[in-house]
Amino acid sequence: MKRTATVRKWSPVMPVLIENIRYFYAIEIYEELRVSRTTFWRWRADGDIPNGRRYRGKRVVFNEEELDVIRQFANRLESGQPPIRNQLKLFNGAR
Repeated sequence: MKRTATVRKWSPVMPVLIENIRYFYAIEIYEELRVSRTTFWRWRADGDIPNGRRYRGKRVVFNEEELDVIRQFANRLESGQPPIRNQLKLFNGAR
């Protein structure tokens, strides 16, 4: 019997409207940005993106302002400068 991996299609979930503020589920955001769930939660744990809020004690949601911050972080461009010459060999890949 041949097994095949199941590919999950991105299916948008309706934003949650609480007191006239739109909140988006974390799963919507990381699937839209095409980053893994692990990467998304690491960014959150490292303080690179906002923490969001727990909705009904379970799912984490983010408002539109937080979503903009997350998008900016996910789509940032960094310098492509070579490593610093006097940096320890351990960190610049030299042997």
